[in-house]
Amino acid sequence: MTERRKAATRLEIAREAVRLFADRGVAATTAEEIAAAAGISQRTLWRYTSSKELCVRPLLTYALDLVIALMRSWPRDRPLVEAVVGIPSSHPAASADTDTDADTDALRDLVLLTRTEPGLRAVWLQVHHDAEPAFAAVIAERTGHGPDDLEPRVQATLLNGALRIAVEQWAWSAEPQPAVLSRTIHRALGIARSGLSD
Repeated sequence: MTERRKAATRLEIAREAVRLFADRGVAATTAEEIAAAAGISQRTLWRYTSSKELCVRPLLTYALDLVIALMRSWPRDRPLVEAVVGIPSSHPAASADTDTDADTDALRDLVLLTRTEPGLRAVWLQVHHDAEPAFAAVIAERTGHGPDDLEPRVQATLLNGALRIAVEQWAWSAEPQPAVLSRTIHRALGIARSGLSD
């Protein structure tokens, strides 16, 4: 099986897991049900993940990977913050295996679940923690710093935190349209850039 097909299978498992979790809750959903919904055997499911909560991870990492890919390819004469505000579907980092509207809905459902499901909250926070060094590496490359230098690490933490909180704010709001997500991210990044108040 090609890497692209494996990635598509992981994403499909994540979508189905979120759908089932949103309908029934994590505790009431079995791995067997997730596998059946994704059209695979339970044995195959365990080749892709080690727990039912971790089934959702590819949905989260896919979105962050798109942001990181766009940041890497962003023109150096344009502010990096512009790259993060929205991911155009025509960007080469976007995959033909994704359904943007469905994945946006699934992401919202998943982030809503992180408020009440500790296992999913742990996955959400771990994915963001794991993304931070990648953000720092991109920032370091653009600024001439080393990825372990203080400046790119602090900037990566600010970026990562602003993204996480913006997505949570959007998911928990009464207006969860994609345009609102983009505006919320833009606003959160503006707050992060302004620094701490006196």
